[in-house]
Amino acid sequence: MHTPLVVDDKLVAEARIAATVMGKNLNQLVNNYLETMIHEQKAASSFAEFAFLSGKSKQHSWSFNRDELHERT
Repeated sequence: MHTPLVVDDKLVAEARIAATVMGKNLNQLVNNYLETMIHEQKAASSFAEFAFLSGKSKQHSWSFNRDELHERT
Protein backbone atom coordinates (compact mmCIF):
# COMPACT_ATOMS: atom_id res chain seq x y z
CA MET A 1 0.00 0.00 0.00
CA HIS A 2 1.28 3.46 -0.82
CA THR A 3 0.60 6.12 1.77
CA PRO A 4 1.58 9.67 0.97
CA LEU A 5 3.42 11.42 3.77
CA VAL A 6 4.52 15.01 4.13
CA VAL A 7 8.11 15.07 5.34
CA ASP A 8 10.59 17.94 5.35
CA ASP A 9 12.97 17.68 2.37
CA LYS A 10 16.05 18.22 4.53
CA LEU A 11 14.95 15.43 6.87
CA VAL A 12 14.38 13.07 3.94
CA ALA A 13 17.84 13.86 2.54
CA GLU A 14 19.50 13.17 5.90
CA ALA A 15 17.45 10.00 6.39
CA ARG A 16 18.50 8.75 2.93
CA ILE A 17 22.15 9.20 3.91
CA ALA A 18 21.59 7.37 7.21
CA ALA A 19 19.82 4.55 5.37
CA THR A 20 22.64 4.26 2.86
CA VAL A 21 25.20 4.03 5.67
CA MET A 22 23.12 1.17 7.11
CA GLY A 23 22.97 -0.54 3.72
CA LYS A 24 19.25 0.12 3.30
CA ASN A 25 17.02 2.41 1.31
CA LEU A 26 14.69 4.96 2.87
CA ASN A 27 11.65 2.70 2.45
CA GLN A 28 13.36 -0.14 4.33
CA LEU A 29 14.49 2.25 7.05
CA VAL A 30 10.98 3.62 7.60
CA ASN A 31 9.40 0.15 7.55
CA ASN A 32 11.95 -1.21 10.04
CA TYR A 33 11.39 1.75 12.35
CA LEU A 34 7.60 1.35 12.26
CA GLU A 35 7.83 -2.41 12.88
CA THR A 36 10.17 -1.85 15.83
CA MET A 37 7.97 0.86 17.29
CA ILE A 38 4.84 -1.31 17.07
CA HIS A 39 6.64 -4.36 18.52
CA GLU A 40 7.97 -2.33 21.47
CA GLN A 41 4.54 -0.81 22.08
CA LYS A 42 2.89 -4.25 22.13
CA ALA A 43 5.58 -5.60 24.46
CA ALA A 44 5.14 -2.66 26.85
CA SER A 45 1.38 -3.12 26.78
CA SER A 46 1.71 -6.85 27.51
CA PHE A 47 4.06 -6.14 30.41
CA ALA A 48 1.72 -3.51 31.83
CA GLU A 49 -1.18 -5.98 31.63
CA PHE A 50 0.90 -8.67 33.36
CA ALA A 51 1.94 -6.26 36.11
CA PHE A 52 -1.67 -5.24 36.61
CA LEU A 53 -2.93 -8.83 36.75
CA SER A 54 -0.11 -10.07 38.97
CA GLY A 55 -0.76 -7.40 41.57
CA LYS A 56 2.55 -5.63 40.95
CA SER A 57 0.68 -2.57 39.76
CA LYS A 58 -0.25 0.09 42.31
CA GLN A 59 -3.65 0.35 40.62
CA HIS A 60 -4.64 -3.20 41.47
CA SER A 61 -5.24 -4.61 44.95
CA TRP A 62 -5.73 -8.30 44.05
CA SER A 63 -2.76 -10.63 43.52
CA PHE A 64 -2.35 -14.26 42.58
CA ASN A 65 -2.76 -16.73 45.42
CA ARG A 66 -0.90 -20.04 44.98
CA ASP A 67 -3.65 -22.07 46.68
CA GLU A 68 -6.36 -20.46 44.54
CA LEU A 69 -4.39 -21.16 41.38
CA HIS A 70 -4.21 -24.88 42.19
CA GLU A 71 -7.71 -25.19 43.61
CA ARG A 72 -9.78 -27.91 41.92
CA THR A 73 -13.47 -27.22 41.39
